[in-house]
Amino acid sequence: MTAEPLKRFSRDDGPQARPGAPARPDTARLVLRTARESDLPELRRLDQEVFGEVAYPAFLLRQLFDMYAEHFLVLDDGTGRLRGYVLAGTSALRADSWILGLGVAHDRRRHGLGRELMVAILDRLRRSGIEEVRLTVEPGNRAALLLYRSLGFRPEGPDGGLRRDYFGPGMDRRILRLDLAARAAAPQG
Repeated sequence: MTAEPLKRFSRDDGPQARPGAPARPDTARLVLRTARESDLPELRRLDQEVFGEVAYPAFLLRQLFDMYAEHFLVLDDGTGRLRGYVLAGTSALRADSWILGLGVAHDRRRHGLGRELMVAILDRLRRSGIEEVRLTVEPGNRAALLLYRSLGFRPEGPDGGLRRDYFGPGMDRRILRLDLAARAAAPQG
């Protein structure tokens, strides 16, 4: 799978081209950056496109932005449309975090953008002192499970992390966990 070229910046950083990425005219403009308040209507549209009837309500998306803005990253195509996002919620009392959302526009899937978003947020969480990251995934979402496992996430608990009715009747989820502290301590090869 080939990743699309991205430029990355946050509120504090200038743009950076991803080293070694071949430029393609249709994707060269994507920028990975921290979400802004002005992005909220477009984030709502994207979340509805990706998640349909289980998308976050507008008021909750707003509150998540207010609480976790520094761990809310978006892919901006430069035309006013967002093509992806990742959101991590962190605990003030413990060094842990949950990935609360990862979404990529339907027309931009299968180009490595979900991986790019996850790698960026995991790096940001690690630099913030987060030691443990969890997420939930629909048991039948094979692409997401493969992505998360390739990043080092493992099932939490018995039965492969399966939690029946986690989000309500018939809404099973798998709970996956990544130990960022152990990953940071492991020798890189």
